[in-house]
Amino acid sequence: MGIIQRLEDVTPIVLRAMEGAGNERFRTVMEAFVRHMHAFAREVKLTEAEYDLGIDFLNRIGQATHDSHNEGILFADAIGFSTLVCLLNNGSAGATETAAALLGPFWRANSPRTENGGSIVRSPTPGPELFAECEIVDVAGKPLPGVDVDVWQSSPVGLYENQDATQADMNLRGKFTTDAAGRFSFRSVKPAGYPVPTDGPVGELLRAQNRHPYRPAHIHFLGFKPGYKTLITQVFVDDDDHLESDVVFGVTRALVGAYRRHEEGEPPAPGVRAPWYTLNYRFVMQAGEAILPKPPIK
Repeated sequence: MGIIQRLEDVTPIVLRAMEGAGNERFRTVMEAFVRHMHAFAREVKLTEAEYDLGIDFLNRIGQATHDSHNEGILFADAIGFSTLVCLLNNGSAGATETAAALLGPFWRANSPRTENGGSIVRSPTPGPELFAECEIVDVAGKPLPGVDVDVWQSSPVGLYENQDATQADMNLRGKFTTDAAGRFSFRSVKPAGYPVPTDGPVGELLRAQNRHPYRPAHIHFLGFKPGYKTLITQVFVDDDDHLESDVVFGVTRALVGAYRRHEEGEPPAPGVRAPWYTLNYRFVMQAGEAILPKPPIK
């Protein structure tokens, strides 16, 4: 490898040390990582105190991660890295017809199976009722039956059930299967925008940058079917004040849904009080390998 004699020697010697990695993709990624990290340090003339601060920040991200919260994903989200990777892996279609989006830190893999048209409200959750009618098609517009669809959202007070002791386990979560026409539907409550957790290192970062911590209101969807690339997306409420300033940069134009408010007329179910909301949305799945992501929390 060689003995370092001057500043310029460091990067090439480190790169030579990694040449023996057997996995070509691993070698490519790690070599690029080292080049960019070294170039970053040179560009900003990183001080030893700043280096120590950065290492401490990295350590505290790990320490703040537990079964019900993933600070690492939150950090990647807050610097736009999650959205960048999402769109890189879905091409230009990631921001248009396939409406791909970041997974976020709150997906759980074992949401309860729910019949089409069923409710995902599993404990008292005050708020305007929402009736969603969705369909999933392929890139040619052909309906896709048999797609397993995970749905999860925050409550009208802006909390997921794992953050809120007043909600039942798995409240506002459900797993549906598209019918022969590629459709699935469910009953819920209109979601609210919410702040991301700010009691850890990511919160410190946001405060240092004078940024607000809010996400616009949205519902998460994950579609899985063998032979098709797993669809991970969110559909945002179209009248939310933070659509253009999402703290995790997750909003693309195709992800803004039409949440229609109804003040009068026949409600979709007995006993529904005005106002209620309806959402109709069409998802597109591309042919490809069906791989489920690793759940950020249990």
